[in-house]
Amino acid sequence: MSLHPPVTLSAVVLALTGALIASPAVADRFASEPDSASSTSVPARSTVPGMHAMPATPEPKVETLASGLVHPWSIAFLPDGRELVAERAGRLRILDDGTLSPPVSGVPPVLAESQGGLFDVVLHPDFDTNGWLYLSFAHGTSGRNATRLVRARLDGDALVELEPLFTAEPWKATPVHFGGRVAFLLDGTLLLTLGDGFDYREEAQRLDNHFGKIVRLHDDGRVPEDNPFVATPNARPEIWSYGHRNPQGLAVVQVGRPGAGTVYAHEHGPAGGDEINRIEPGGNYGWPIATRGRDYSGAAISPFEEFPGTRAPLVDWTPSIAPAGLAIASGSSFAALDGELLVAALKSRELRRVRLDAAGRSVGQAVLLSGEGRLRDVRSAPDGSLRVLTDSPNGRVLRLSPAP
Repeated sequence: MSLHPPVTLSAVVLALTGALIASPAVADRFASEPDSASSTSVPARSTVPGMHAMPATPEPKVETLASGLVHPWSIAFLPDGRELVAERAGRLRILDDGTLSPPVSGVPPVLAESQGGLFDVVLHPDFDTNGWLYLSFAHGTSGRNATRLVRARLDGDALVELEPLFTAEPWKATPVHFGGRVAFLLDGTLLLTLGDGFDYREEAQRLDNHFGKIVRLHDDGRVPEDNPFVATPNARPEIWSYGHRNPQGLAVVQVGRPGAGTVYAHEHGPAGGDEINRIEPGGNYGWPIATRGRDYSGAAISPFEEFPGTRAPLVDWTPSIAPAGLAIASGSSFAALDGELLVAALKSRELRRVRLDAAGRSVGQAVLLSGEGRLRDVRSAPDGSLRVLTDSPNGRVLRLSPAP
């Protein structure tokens, strides 16, 4: 398949987005992600025929490592055993043996409004030798903002040598749908997810902007010469994939694992249509021309659930679970979960397992954790346990380990 979008698809998108896309619900434009609770049962509809619930696993042991965090968004593990926690309010904290530090100084100002704030914190793969860490956040004002990526070094309780690497273009006037997840590929380049800004969703099908895209950069912000649209006239050269809505989960299969280098991402749909996708360079993931979701008003967004030239999701959830964090289970602690995708969900308030077969197809789902509130992120810790962040003004860091 060509890495470039078919001309006929662009023409259809322009027609559909003008005639078929319903007006967004005003209430959602300045709200956080959906908060209504829903059943923790496996959803009735999936893109995979024969999808079934997996046998339940024993409830994990849950320990609270820290509390009192304001909407914690992500966590990273320092080589010395300490952990970095990013709060959406714009603070970076160090968690050391159950004790939270005061906010780290030197964090750049963020737009902490509605869905905006400080998002991901990710260490460079060679952090031991170069000391670089990466932050993504909402930059600007409520009426003129964008997702920004920076890097810096941690010196004691301060960030130093801060370098802006990328700012999404053009500016937008909505403080929502920023994306903001970061992950390194095996070649040392990195990916950053970017949302569609909510009011700009038809732009996700155009290559001359960053709305609804995943971009790929070198670790210093330069554009890799082998990005799929570098030679495409008028295309943004950073684009790796497009046709996304608000991708907030991103994970890469690591060296030594089956399918090493495979990239998975999930994204919020509107009223249904949440997705997990396998991300490939140049791929068009359909939004808003192909979706199983409906608008918040109940109106159809598109007559197409699939469309030629777009990639169908591995899994979709209708009704929505509001997926917000993604990890690939690894390590000896949870042997039964090894290789599964773990999805932290806001609306359904659960940590969900998604099992893949040898071909990377989803073949089963089950709930691993529920009853802890809205879940924002999940990560595999170096000791094989899991970290889960709860999303609230009194957010917590949870450690999950197998029940004794």
